[in-house]
Amino acid sequence: MKTLTKGKMWCYAIGQLGWSIISGLIGSWLVYFYQPNQEAINDGMISLIPQGRVVLGILTFIGLVTAVGRIFDAVTDPLVGNWSDSCNHKLGRRIPFMRWAAIPLGLVFVLVFCAPVSHISAVNTVWLFVTVLAYYFLITCYCTPYTSLLAELPHNQEEKLNLSMCISLTFIVGTCIGYTAPVIWGILINGGMARIPAMRITFAILSVIATIFMLVPAFGINEKDYCEATPSSSNMISSLGKTFKNKDFRIFVGQDIIYFFGLAMFQTGLPFFVTSLLQLPESMTTIMFGGLTLLSLAYYPFVTKMAAKWGKKKLLIAAFIGFILTFGFTAISGEKLAFIPVAVQAVIIVVLGSFPQAIFGIIPQTIVADIALEDEIETGESRSGMFYAARTFAMKLGQSLAMLMFTSLATIGVSEAAFRQAAAATKETAAGSTLGYRVVALVASVCCIIGGIIMAFFNEKKVMSTIAKVESGV
Repeated sequence: MKTLTKGKMWCYAIGQLGWSIISGLIGSWLVYFYQPNQEAINDGMISLIPQGRVVLGILTFIGLVTAVGRIFDAVTDPLVGNWSDSCNHKLGRRIPFMRWAAIPLGLVFVLVFCAPVSHISAVNTVWLFVTVLAYYFLITCYCTPYTSLLAELPHNQEEKLNLSMCISLTFIVGTCIGYTAPVIWGILINGGMARIPAMRITFAILSVIATIFMLVPAFGINEKDYCEATPSSSNMISSLGKTFKNKDFRIFVGQDIIYFFGLAMFQTGLPFFVTSLLQLPESMTTIMFGGLTLLSLAYYPFVTKMAAKWGKKKLLIAAFIGFILTFGFTAISGEKLAFIPVAVQAVIIVVLGSFPQAIFGIIPQTIVADIALEDEIETGESRSGMFYAARTFAMKLGQSLAMLMFTSLATIGVSEAAFRQAAAATKETAAGSTLGYRVVALVASVCCIIGGIIMAFFNEKKVMSTIAKVESGV
């Protein structure tokens, strides 16, 4: 087997740069596009689907659609993982899926934002539902095989950490590129274009770039140069059952569900926190995320060194504490801290969140790789695809609940009249609407407390000692 060079590491990581652009755009702007707040409406947004809590008087349409999409995505994860593990293609088990899924994924992503009717319509709701399901299926077909390679391309802990750092860097950069969207559509709007077409063209431009990036590892890496895994003979149910029999994996997945529930709530709410809580322009979202990214990158070399010295478990718990502070501060930001200038509050949020973001960017995927390798050593069966799929399955269940809850919690304190946009926003309406966003940030903080407690039960010593024996030839 060939040694994984730095060039091939970056070739692999560029794929994550691609899909993270698309994922970041969906996570940041889907709800914002289909459930605009009053500030966005004042800037020219229009409602395309029914607004407010109109499903059983509790749920919003956008919340229901995105939650169903996430659940569908979670269910297809183990299916695709098992297909990938069982694949016997001449190109390997992962690369064929990545080649097939990249271009359709980029196209369907754009269609998500291209509802055909320019006003509130059931047609738009059906369009959104169908395209969101297609988007989640296609991103699963790319990402599940892609992430499985993290456990198969590297041949030791150093390569694994370095590869994880590379894809974490490209993930952050990709998500950051997603946050530049307001800058791009702002330029188009200033040139005389209407807001909705400007946003759609922006998404199309970024989608083309993302698709090209996703194709780089699909055609630039010869999978069989680095691994000779035998296709699994287990069916999906059997393979999934074997995967969840691993106690340490169950513990890791437990904290992952809680973490991603809280993180998805916070990320979805970030544009609203900026415009409603801090009363800053939406373009400030890009600046804040850019600052968060740069600070996180500065921590990356230290994270890999600290992981080698203190272990991954302790670092992950420390990251939970950092996010508790970040999300908690956001919950009381804005007028609640009027004695601190809002620009300074924005800086505090960025500084608090940068170090835990660096840790979560590198460590979790290497832990899954470790668990998958230990399980292969113990059982003799290579099922890294199912481990990553099962992790993603649980993770997306948490994200599904987050999308469902966010759109309901965010509307706390907002009158039905505001949803109908019958009149321009008043100061009273704007102030009342911040309550839901504060609750969202607070819930995200509580989730991190629970996630840290669960992670404390992870038996890192057992996992790493098993791997160490094999690597040392014992």
